[in-house]
Amino acid sequence: MLKESCPGSREIRTPYPEEIRCFWCDRINEIWSDEVEITCKNCKKQITRDMKPSCIEWCPVAKECIGVEKYEKLMKRKKVE
Repeated sequence: MLKESCPGSREIRTPYPEEIRCFWCDRINEIWSDEVEITCKNCKKQITRDMKPSCIEWCPVAKECIGVEKYEKLMKRKKVE
């Protein structure tokens, strides 16, 4: 069950679409605010981006707040950076 009281995780819990330009072919692709990487619709290469710092990096209840699957996906990418 996701917690409803944490304003810091609102962006993660209710993602929104953004645009990101492919490094290889320059095409604009849609990526959601809670995604770290996508496949370019044109050249099929992986596009990754830096994630903004967020409360999930330090909050002791972040996993319960945003959900285990999303937490692990985002934290895995943080460890790579």
